[in-house]
Amino acid sequence: MTTIRRATAIEVQVPATSANLGPGYDCLGLALGIHDRLIAVVTDDPGVRVDVEGEGAGSLPSDETHLVAQAAARGFAALGVQMPGLLLRCSNSIPQGRGLGSSAAAIIAGLIIARDLVDGGAELMPDPVILDLATGMEGHPDNVAAALLGGFTTAWIESPEEDPPHTSALVRPAHTSVQPVVAIPAAPVPTAHARTLLEASVTRESAVFNIARTAALTHALCIDPGLLFTATEDRLHQDARAAAYPDSHQLMSTMRAQGFPTVISGAGPTVMVLTETPDDAIRALQGATDGTWRILAVAVDTDGVRSRTRSLG
Repeated sequence: MTTIRRATAIEVQVPATSANLGPGYDCLGLALGIHDRLIAVVTDDPGVRVDVEGEGAGSLPSDETHLVAQAAARGFAALGVQMPGLLLRCSNSIPQGRGLGSSAAAIIAGLIIARDLVDGGAELMPDPVILDLATGMEGHPDNVAAALLGGFTTAWIESPEEDPPHTSALVRPAHTSVQPVVAIPAAPVPTAHARTLLEASVTRESAVFNIARTAALTHALCIDPGLLFTATEDRLHQDARAAAYPDSHQLMSTMRAQGFPTVISGAGPTVMVLTETPDDAIRALQGATDGTWRILAVAVDTDGVRSRTRSLG
């Protein structure tokens, strides 16, 4: 019989992610060295209490409507276990609503918490099942695959008619000389709003253009970074959503005019440079922005989500 592990704390570390990377809309993702850290313990009281510090403190829900709690509930249901009372403590470093995968991180963390709190959870809900469940909640697999697996991921939905959709992913190591540099603006852009700005159809020329760049990007990011500028070109989503993040779009255009491989991270508004010269990119970004932007050089996270179980006895 499947049982809950009581007197146990689950500690989870989950990375930020950047999706699309220019041409790879809804399929390419990169895990970044910015992390949310969570601790979950089972309580005797029913319901969920969530304490948040860092990003989202004071604005995120403190009950079962918190996305981590929703994902945990989905995980317990998939394991056939009634969700226990939970105390969740979240120390967040991933900015909310900035195109850095905060929702994907929350979903992956919640599912991992559920898995680790159930005896035999790792066998009952291995990573491929986690990916399916997370894609079903997120609606697309790019961020959740990178958050789960780390590194540079290509993910796709194999069976969209299933619930949850069956999803697959490949992981590749990014070239060691590539350094992501992110410029994070002060104001968020809701992903749901950004997605409404996309055209219902695209031309054959635009489709072929992005297919070629996506194929080139999988080579450039892993083997030949000298191709990154051309390989990060896009005709599907960044210009179409410029009205949602005009300052970010202008910054991306300014950086590309200077020869930096620059993209909108996910649905924006964060701007990301994939560069072999991070100091130069930082100086260029600082010269093109005001003091309200956070400009950071970040590592590629090669591990993805990590968790450990600690006894409270």
